[in-house]
Order: sequence, then C-alpha cells, then structure tokens
Amino acid sequence: MFVRTLGAVALACAAALAPAHATVTLIARGTLDLPQDLSGLTNTLENGQSANLFGGIGSGLAWAGGTTFLALGDRGPNAVAWNSAVDDTTSWIPRFHTLDLSLQPAVGGSLPYTLQATLKATTLLWSDSALSYGPATPLGPVSTRHYFSGRSDNFAAGTNSLDPSFARLDPEGIRVSRNGKNVFITDEYGPYVYEFNRKSGQRTQVYSLPAATFAVSQLSSSGSAEISGNTSGRVANKGMEGLAITPEGKHLVGFVQSPLIQDGGDGGRANRLVWIDVSSGKVKQYAYDNYIPAKSKAYNSSEILALNSKAFLVLERDGKGLGDGSSASVKQLWKVDLTNAQDVSTLSGQDALLAKAPAKSLFLDIRATLNAAGVTDDQIPAKLEGIAFGQDVVVDGKTKHTLYVANDNDFLPTVNGLANPNQFFVFAFDADDLGGTAFVPQHFGPLKP
Repeated sequence: MFVRTLGAVALACAAALAPAHATVTLIARGTLDLPQDLSGLTNTLENGQSANLFGGIGSGLAWAGGTTFLALGDRGPNAVAWNSAVDDTTSWIPRFHTLDLSLQPAVGGSLPYTLQATLKATTLLWSDSALSYGPATPLGPVSTRHYFSGRSDNFAAGTNSLDPSFARLDPEGIRVSRNGKNVFITDEYGPYVYEFNRKSGQRTQVYSLPAATFAVSQLSSSGSAEISGNTSGRVANKGMEGLAITPEGKHLVGFVQSPLIQDGGDGGRANRLVWIDVSSGKVKQYAYDNYIPAKSKAYNSSEILALNSKAFLVLERDGKGLGDGSSASVKQLWKVDLTNAQDVSTLSGQDALLAKAPAKSLFLDIRATLNAAGVTDDQIPAKLEGIAFGQDVVVDGKTKHTLYVANDNDFLPTVNGLANPNQFFVFAFDADDLGGTAFVPQHFGPLKP
C-alpha cells in the first residue's frame, strides 16, 4: 500500500511538471535598434552616455490592443563603470516606449510571419509633488515636473524604502489599465507599485505594500550594503520584477523577483505574489515555489502574465546567453492557478510559505522551442524579461493566440564584439496547450488623442 501511494504521488508530480502539449511554436522574431529614443532629451548623463539612449526595452512588455505595445526600460544604462558608490547608476529618467509590433505573412524563410517593430513614442515618468533627490537632479524637458531617476542615491534618510517621495525608480513590470488611459508599473527599489497617466507619464496613484513585510529600513545607494544591512524585506535589486493585470482589469498581481530576506533571500525558493485590488488598494499575498526539479535549483523569476482571473504564466530563467558571453540553459514559462491558494500575508519563512504554494506546471520551455527553430543557446538573450499576449493569428489554417517575449539588453547593442540587440520572439499557442485552463484575453478602451 505504501509503495502504491508513492507511485501515485510520483505520477501526479510528473504530470504536473510536464508541459500540457508540445505544440507551442515560434512564428516570428524581430529586432529594434535605434541610437536615440523619442524623449527629446539632449543632455549627457554622468557616465558620459546620452540621456536619450535607446535600449533595454524588454524589461517589461505590455499589450495595449491591436499592434500597439508598451515597452519598459529599467533604471537606465549602468553597465559603464563610473561610480561604484551608486552602483554606476545615473540621473536617467525612467520611461516607457510605445511600439508598433506588426506581424506580416512571410515570403520564404523558416517562420510563417515576419515582425516589423517601430518606435512611436517615448513617455517620461514624473510626479506633480516634490521628490527626494541625491546630489544630482535629473534634467527633464518641463521645469515644473519632478522626474523620477534611476540613481540609487535618490532617497532621504529617516524612513523605510517604501516612502513614495523617493525619486529613485527602477521600473521592471508594466500593464495597461482596462480603460486604456493608465499604466501600472512595478519597481525594484521600494518596491513600489505605481499608476501613471499613459499619455503624460504623470504618477496618479501609489499602491502601498505592507511595510513590515517588503520594506528595508537600512537604506544605501549600494545594493550590497543594503543586503548586508537588513534582516527582512526585499533583497536589493530583487524587488517587484513583474506585473500582471487580470483580464477584467480589477486586480494587479505583482511578482517579487527573489524571496524576501526573511523568506530565504536570493537563491531561495519561496517567492511572493502580491495581489492588489485596483479600486481599493487592498493587498493579499500568495506563495510561489520557483524551484525547477529538472535542474535541482530555484531560479529568480522575471515576469508574470494573466491567463484568466486566477491562472498565470510565470517566466523563470537563468542569466545565461547572449549578452552574458555564455549559453542559455533555463528559460521557461510555468503555469500556476491561484483558485484555491491561501493568503500568506501573516506567514514568514521558506517552510511556512512553501506549505501554501500551489502546484505549477510547465507551459513552455522557451529555450527548447527556440533551439527547435534554429536559435542556438549562445544566441538566446540572457535577460528575457518581458512577456505579453497579442492579437490572434492564423497558422496553417488554424487560429492561434500569440505570446510575445522580449529581452533587456542592458543598453548594450554590442558585447565583446557581438551584436546584442533588443529582440522580440513571437510564439503561437491554442487552448489545447493550456491543459484545460481557460484563456481570457484582455480588452482595452481606446486611448484618444
């Protein structure tokens, strides 16, 4: 009886960890490389780079209806060493870009579609209330606006990391509101969840996270100093990495990139999903196990995307591949359903959280699918970070849903003499690939001029 029970458990685990179907395919890929964005900025940053440098646009990716997508850069170019005291960050103004990503039937080639990417607009993020800056204030085009900044020393002493008056912002996740007028953006510094006006870039709302759980009290412009100086809260540079919005637009689900310090910290396996009611701001928390059995390792997660009001796709990856001078090994999308998940807001510690983590199943092995399409491991971007659904397309006579995946190239168009472009990969899937999970696409109101 004991052996038969173990066998049943093993079969159930194997079924949960296996992909529902292996028919998700790559249908298009494209790049977008420009010397400048459309911010209109003309100044030079502290590291000598231009304030309108284009790049890093795959930190977050959101569908806005039709062929329109919003692409999010992070805190700016900090791969060029200039001041280690601020982790080489600069007075870069965080921003998102409006893109047109159009699929056209391919004429020849191995993929059924070609992807044409066009930059349409760049929107800078700012506050109408004063912000706390360090020695350098960002130079924005409108003098009356208080622009956010990527510099890690843009905070004031005497409070915890969740103070919304801090100017420092490291945006990582972006989603569009149901009415199409606003965008929700997550950040790693606070971590914060903010709402911005989509047309102007003005911050319009702050969603407060539980400070006792997520905030750090010892602040520093050096990430390593923040890590060593705190015993609870988010790990420096591992805050709110991803964001989902449920199809009806009522809830946001933010994703902490690595476990909090009290839950095991970076390298641990007990992550937290933060469930936010858009109208009331009320917060719930759910556990997520980022352990991958086939690799015997826990991986940090980069993005989360809603399939319906309760089921989500989570992007888990290593940091290997193009841009890192190495070969990709783990780039996967896992499906998790929160229907019966329990709130873990009052719990702390890896064991307590893992006991409440819902099961997950592999939806798409991105690396294996790209390999099958001829993309070798050394050409798969190291930092695949943005995912979004798009319009349905017809593939081989069948209507398919589309999934767009983008990379953060760290504002480095070349690395060690190799091209490291901003890339987009488009995958096609249908209901059979979801193993019984319903897919409910999001609909958006028009953004009127």
